[in-house]
Amino acid sequence: MAQDKKDVTKESTVSTPPTGFQVIVREFLKDKIALAALIILTLIFLFIHIGPFFINEATALKVNILQRYKAPGVNGFLLGSDEGGRDVFAMLVIGARNSVTIGFTITILTCIIGIIVGLISGYYGKWVDTTLMRIVDFIMILPTLMIIIVFVTVIPNYTLFHFILIMTLFYWVGSARLFRTRTLQEASLDYVNASKTLGSSDLQIMFREILPNISSLIIVNLILRLAGNIGIETGLTYLGFGLPYTTPSLGTLISAAKTQDIIENKMWVWLPATILILVMMLCINYIGQAFQRAADARQRLG
Repeated sequence: MAQDKKDVTKESTVSTPPTGFQVIVREFLKDKIALAALIILTLIFLFIHIGPFFINEATALKVNILQRYKAPGVNGFLLGSDEGGRDVFAMLVIGARNSVTIGFTITILTCIIGIIVGLISGYYGKWVDTTLMRIVDFIMILPTLMIIIVFVTVIPNYTLFHFILIMTLFYWVGSARLFRTRTLQEASLDYVNASKTLGSSDLQIMFREILPNISSLIIVNLILRLAGNIGIETGLTYLGFGLPYTTPSLGTLISAAKTQDIIENKMWVWLPATILILVMMLCINYIGQAFQRAADARQRLG
């Protein structure tokens, strides 16, 4: 009898499905490239957020024409100096922190708006869905890049806050359409109908029943959009329509490569930022793919 109980306990233990966190850990352990990318990206984020505490930002950003374009290792400049005689290493650390913070903030804000609009549109359907999706379609067909450039040009005293607000205003629509599609599928399932029968309110069903079931999609969307938003900030700043020149970012560092002489003979001004962006984008991409596989049982490696 005791042996039978032991066998039943053992069988139930073996048949217990892994939790979501265990699936993610297993996926990263199976994919060594994704695991290495996660470690590298974590170290980069720690360095660019802890590093500025050991840098005197006022001194690092102070213009000193006498120290302009010093090569790496000269006069104490680890990665050299730029056109204004500012330390490229300090600019790289502070600029990377700003770019990542901007990308992360825009990603969170657009995702929150996308979740709310997508849940409401997919859950209620009918005229609510039609109305919200026509608004989304209208924003998606707008020449977003040109409108952002116009906003940046006409706003007086343009700051970091304005940039985040403008980007959020136009880049939530993709997330909204994605979450709306998934919510439409979830809203037709039995557990939603059961919750309605039990008297649960619409808000409870949307945010306590449906939202946890699309959480894997939200996580994957967050990670992949982070890379895109960092890239958008960098690209706009490089073109001169992003952050002000006085605000360090990866885009402002790369935008220094504006003449043939700097591109060929003073590579230390722009190359470190370019390499850092490339490494971060690759790491985020591999991590996002691992999360995407973990969310889909058909694609899992383990």
